[in-house]
Amino acid sequence: MTQDASAEQLHRRLLVIDGLVFFSDGDTTSLREGNVAAVNLTVTGMTAGFEEAVNDMLRWRARCADPNSGWRQVLGVADIEAARQEGKVGLIMGWQNTRPFADRLERIAFFHGLGLRVAQLTYNDAELFGDGCLETRNAGLSRLGAAAVEEMNRVGIAIDLSHVGEATCLDAARLSKRPVLLTHANANAVHKRPRNKSDEVLRAVANTGGVIGLSIHGFMNWSSNPAEPPSLDGFIRHVRHAHNLVGIEHLGFGNDFASVRDAQATAGILAMSFNQFAGATGDYIRAFGNTLEKRYPDELNSPRHLARMTAALLKAGFKEGEVEKIMGRNFLRVFGEIWG
Repeated sequence: MTQDASAEQLHRRLLVIDGLVFFSDGDTTSLREGNVAAVNLTVTGMTAGFEEAVNDMLRWRARCADPNSGWRQVLGVADIEAARQEGKVGLIMGWQNTRPFADRLERIAFFHGLGLRVAQLTYNDAELFGDGCLETRNAGLSRLGAAAVEEMNRVGIAIDLSHVGEATCLDAARLSKRPVLLTHANANAVHKRPRNKSDEVLRAVANTGGVIGLSIHGFMNWSSNPAEPPSLDGFIRHVRHAHNLVGIEHLGFGNDFASVRDAQATAGILAMSFNQFAGATGDYIRAFGNTLEKRYPDELNSPRHLARMTAALLKAGFKEGEVEKIMGRNFLRVFGEIWG
């Protein structure tokens, strides 16, 4: 048996959880082809307010209730294994911003009741709860944000720090009584990018018991040299660095993929990322264009090819049990600790 065939067989046995899928039009084909059991899916817009978020979540709840949709809503970790057994994809409802909460902390329990299970405190900019990674003042968590961390801990919504500023990350990790997550972020020590994290932040997340979702995405997995496009080898460098820094128990992956029938469905989000957040994306887009597939390494530009990530980890010397943890078991464990 060839090494690739052996990796493919292992991948088909794994419970795979992607820490971040940024958009879906409802199609699960590429995820199922990639043997994905569950995804943290961004179910509403990055700048959505209360009403938009409610309507989007109600649409996703209705989709999951349709037995032919290919989705199963995830309210607890048992739903992830159940989705896998049913041949469906587990939908972990996630947000990449907390604007729908506004300054009404009672909304946190309300949205948990609708199915929200992961929420990122900020999306790049300064928000009511704290500063994002593009906010130069780096002021950290606000008083309201500190109260929100406490309430999210209480109801069981995972705190995501991926697009969050340095000081806000450290404040949230210090205050949280439950593990915090980086669902899709890499190490500045490997590739210094606006969206990547310092070793201090990576250690702080791990010290809460949390998981770091390392990413193949070019915005985070790139040397900033237009002659060196993102690659699986670059991703493996991030995995090795994080492994040496915090250990295998705190590693996962979050590729920031889309799950769509037609890539054009993402056009509005792709344009938004350049027009509003060029500080994090502009140099990459100028180098490689602003299409969906070019945001990822050519070897792995769709969830359907995720077995290639498993193969790359094995080739890099990680043992099968370690690959199993990175590809989903660590996220499964930590979700159980956060959601209860």
